[in-house]
Amino acid sequence: MSSEADATILKTSTASSKAHALTVPEQFDDATQQHAAASLGMWVFLATEVLFFGGLLASYTIYRYLYYSAFMIGSHHLDVVWGATNTAVLICSSLTMAMAVRAAQLDKQKHIVFFLVLTLIFGLIFLYIKFFEEWWGEYKEGLAPIHFTYAGLHAPHVELFMFFYYVLTGLHALHMIVGCGIMITLIIMTLRGKFKGGRFNPIENAGLYWHFVDIVWIFLFPLLYLIGGRY
Repeated sequence: MSSEADATILKTSTASSKAHALTVPEQFDDATQQHAAASLGMWVFLATEVLFFGGLLASYTIYRYLYYSAFMIGSHHLDVVWGATNTAVLICSSLTMAMAVRAAQLDKQKHIVFFLVLTLIFGLIFLYIKFFEEWWGEYKEGLAPIHFTYAGLHAPHVELFMFFYYVLTGLHALHMIVGCGIMITLIIMTLRGKFKGGRFNPIENAGLYWHFVDIVWIFLFPLLYLIGGRY
């Protein structure tokens, strides 16, 4: 009886160990520790992103102070309506991303997919407006650095403003493209049942990234579009 009991305990222990290995990598004690480590990694990554954008914005702020009149002229050539529209689009996308994270925490698979798809749609709308309604229009007007034909007041420094504008919004758009790719990946993983049973850390970390990109735009919009105010 003792040997049979020991064998049963051994089988149970082995099965439990296998189940643990399938869900939690061996370097972690449990799922909670894995979750904390992944979250910490994402926050460290976002801290490096803050430093990256912070350096660019510091440079922009210095030149804006030196050539304020030229930067104001350049700002007034931007389409503030489209900029404000994109701001509203990203605010809505932050809401749907937060709802996707909440659905994942509650293990509601259909809701996860629904809100991730909405977030993806908002992201694609943002990129469409940026590429085709703003950048293409500015290129045709001769305001893009690669096709700068503006010959008005303070033209060289207006061109400098447009250079900063394209660098900052271009890098932001690149982050948005990466974010949309993440959304597509998460949608596919959800449909394959990868986030069942309370495993929502990848969605939560993707949400942190998406919110960060949205916050960057919240800073870029007034800094680039609203210099000198609008009437």
